[in-house]
Amino acid sequence: MKINKNYYAVIMAGGVGSRFWPISTKKLPKQFHDMLGKGSTLIQQTFQRFEDLIPAENILIATNENYADLVQQQLPKVKTNQLVLEPAMRNTAPCILLSALKIYKENPDAVMIVAPSDHWIENENEFLNNVETAFEFCQKKDALFTLGISPDSPNTGYGYIQFNYAENEIKEVQNFTEKPNLETAKKFISKGNYLWNAGIFVWSAKSILKSFQTHLPEMYALFSEGNSSYNTSSEKKFIKTNYEKSENISIDFGIMEKATNVFVLPVDFGWNDLGTWGSLYAKLPKDNQQNASIGGEIIYRDANNNMITTQSGKKVVIQGLKDFIVVEKEDVLLICPKSSEQEIKEITKDVKSKFGDNFV
Repeated sequence: MKINKNYYAVIMAGGVGSRFWPISTKKLPKQFHDMLGKGSTLIQQTFQRFEDLIPAENILIATNENYADLVQQQLPKVKTNQLVLEPAMRNTAPCILLSALKIYKENPDAVMIVAPSDHWIENENEFLNNVETAFEFCQKKDALFTLGISPDSPNTGYGYIQFNYAENEIKEVQNFTEKPNLETAKKFISKGNYLWNAGIFVWSAKSILKSFQTHLPEMYALFSEGNSSYNTSSEKKFIKTNYEKSENISIDFGIMEKATNVFVLPVDFGWNDLGTWGSLYAKLPKDNQQNASIGGEIIYRDANNNMITTQSGKKVVIQGLKDFIVVEKEDVLLICPKSSEQEIKEITKDVKSKFGDNFV
């Protein structure tokens, strides 16, 4: 594996991660936490992973402007010109277009990967080999490329990618489907030509810009006006003035579902999107009673299948509890059945109305 100066990455780090409340808040979202108890935060792990293939100066971080200082504290190698700062929440398409225009201006031969900052990847070598395969393909072809996760269950929390059967390792994409219901997901799995959509994309800067021109021409026209400003001191002013005029749309809806030159590589490097406490629980070591713990020193008595997160060194006793999430952070305590974890996002609305903004 060789570092290549034409390889670029855009790490998407603008989300709030409200399903991980109370650890993840607007002020300090989950990507800036050591969610796995490994000694480094999720965004640090993502950056370090890419450094084995991509020059550090070619890794851009797309995030909300409020997190600029946090990013530079946690990733000291990242210079200010590598930050793509969003002054307003506008979903994934606008910040990907902005990043692609910046990259293309610097290097018209660039190929780039767009990936979330908060995913768990078990086999990092396998992942980088897959990324290299994608880069090599996109250097030669006008293609929009995605990595599709080989599914191990009919999960209803992910979108699905349907591919055309072919002998080739790389498949043509037939269809994208948003999160299905359980019955549909089971049908997809039984057919054998469906993959989970992990939201990891690869393309040449040239190809993605061409796709924006075709499928989102107004957005392309708006952001192209800033070409003379990108990678200069006037970039920030242009973005501040124009970014919020952009359409609020995801790259999936805006481009991927419309384009005809989409390809997928089925992959299996051990992946989890770490979207909920339950998904984190699945990836943590457990005791004999299937309890997972982060932070504290915990005694479990007649307790099983729990996920307990507390401050480091906190002494905790759990008696008679089964299938619960317990999260303690400073002056906040959440106790919630694992079966209700999808409601945590709604719980934060109640917290905000009763206790105020500071707690969410």
